[in-house]
Amino acid sequence: MRATTTRRRSRAAFIALTAAGALALGACSGSSGGPGSGSTEEAGDDGDGVTIRFAWWGSDDRHQTTQEIIDLFEEKNPGITVTPDYTDWGGYWDKLATSVAGGDTPDVITHEERYISDYASRGVLADLETLDIDTSEFQDQVVDSGRVDGTLYGLATGVNAYAIMADPQIFADAGVDMPDDKTWTWEDFVSISGEVSKGAGDGVWGTQDIGFNEAGLSILARQKGQNLYNEDGSLGVDKETVAQFFQVGADLVANGGAPDGSRTTEIQAAGPEGSLLGTSTGAQGAWWSNQLGALSSASGRELELLRFPGESEYERTGMYFKPAMFYSVSATTEHPEESAKFVDFLLNDPEVAQLQLTDRGLPSNLTVRESILDQLEDADAKVADFMTELEAEIVDGPPVPPNGAGDVQEIITRINSEVLFGSMTPDEAADAFLTEVAAATSQ
Repeated sequence: MRATTTRRRSRAAFIALTAAGALALGACSGSSGGPGSGSTEEAGDDGDGVTIRFAWWGSDDRHQTTQEIIDLFEEKNPGITVTPDYTDWGGYWDKLATSVAGGDTPDVITHEERYISDYASRGVLADLETLDIDTSEFQDQVVDSGRVDGTLYGLATGVNAYAIMADPQIFADAGVDMPDDKTWTWEDFVSISGEVSKGAGDGVWGTQDIGFNEAGLSILARQKGQNLYNEDGSLGVDKETVAQFFQVGADLVANGGAPDGSRTTEIQAAGPEGSLLGTSTGAQGAWWSNQLGALSSASGRELELLRFPGESEYERTGMYFKPAMFYSVSATTEHPEESAKFVDFLLNDPEVAQLQLTDRGLPSNLTVRESILDQLEDADAKVADFMTELEAEIVDGPPVPPNGAGDVQEIITRINSEVLFGSMTPDEAADAFLTEVAAATSQ
């Protein structure tokens, strides 16, 4: 564990303004607006103290909880006012890009791993190791997940893991044993899914297709000693591995382990509540660990978390802890000390954790995480136990995705659909994926 406290070095590090052209990020055609949006007039000295602006995305529940957290911070830090600036996920990135391009960057910014490299490379984000934010209770790999070219631009709010979720009741109804997730292979995953579909009867499947998220491909690549992206941002996965990943989906359609392409596409668009697991019509699916609660509630079933297949099949384990999201600080904030104090509070104050629990992932601060375990609902407690089991098995974390990685979700969704519909072979899909992702991430 890292026993380091990042320290403030020089206010001058935050004064360098980047040119407007360099700040004009992609997808900044207009602001989505949203309640609580701030302006440069709002974020500054208000006569009685300092005002900073905090940007985040999320549901109404998250907004309400975050406002309670802000109120608590202001109570503990008189003289600092935090202006909320929030919207839903769909409008967040357009709004942030527009704000940055207009010279109105929020002081504290919530980030996601697909986008942080883009903003960091354009000079938008501060080096957090020049600020007074305590990371002594964070694991090294969790801290390092926010580094771009060796500089720390984001600190993880919490961690998730991409995992297979399973419904033991459907396995039992189908007369199929639950898999041993420490030893099962990718071939086992396909064959077991087919067996469940046959045993469970019409309208119930062994699994929902897992090919719509590059996180699954990343796990397979890591198992084989590769990375989806290299440290320099180039693609680090070979064609054979990408084709193998798409072949899993084709094989599942062929053996009936997953629905056909048309039905799968409809189910995929329905989110957790409309998924096979959420509607109790499928035994397995790949989801982020923090979605277990929503899936369990939707299904009314006791669902279980499983490791991805292949963890003992190749060179090493491939699963990893993903930052649920990052907190970053603007490189041009007029109030770096106060912004850093707020980020430190968000990450390290136990009362914050009591309020938000696992909404932003299992807390990165291990001591804070421990303090909330006895308050978690059953599903979240399962996630915490699962993550604890994984700690000794996870080798490292993947490099931060490069500029343009935000486009990869659309690319893999479209290409995977072509495979499931039979319009493209897995080999053709691998060629298309590598070509399109290389183009998207070489900007």
